[in-house]
Amino acid sequence: MTTQVIDEIYALFAAAGDEHYGENATQIQHALQVAELVRQAGGDSPLIAAGLLHDVGQLIGDAGHAAERHGIDMRHEMLGNTLLKAHFPPAVTEPVRLHVDAKRYLCAIEPGYQTSLSAASWLSLTLQGGAMTAKERATFEAEPYFAEAVLLRRCDDGGKRKDWVVPTLDSYRPLLERLVGSGYDTRAAR
Repeated sequence: MTTQVIDEIYALFAAAGDEHYGENATQIQHALQVAELVRQAGGDSPLIAAGLLHDVGQLIGDAGHAAERHGIDMRHEMLGNTLLKAHFPPAVTEPVRLHVDAKRYLCAIEPGYQTSLSAASWLSLTLQGGAMTAKERATFEAEPYFAEAVLLRRCDDGGKRKDWVVPTLDSYRPLLERLVGSGYDTRAAR
């Protein structure tokens, strides 16, 4: 049972991980690069897992192509959260759920952030509601995993290199197995 969801995630990567969804890197390259960037930034194990899994919702159905092909936002962060939250602790799932909001937040508070986005991120931003309003910012800043979501978003932006070699998907299986069903809560550890 523990490995069933991991097998399902790995099957999604096997089926659609080679897709680009408008970026230079494939989805599997992007996931692995984001996980590595989170590790390099000092993120804990759950946040590294969140980096790896943050776009898993893009791999479900045609969600990854929805913005560029159909001009709609399929809410991949919510699709991914729905898949993950029954199996992983909030320290993994909440940054996944919040990483799109973190992009909208950074667009609102950081001059020049929006213009630094890739073309695909820019397109999805317009479909996701654009920069946050003051009220939305206050609500987002009150989220328990606010800081983790912002760090994840910054790593998300950096993890789009075409030929960067990083640890493989299989190297993350032990980490995911430790976290599945663990109830790990970074709030309790602080």
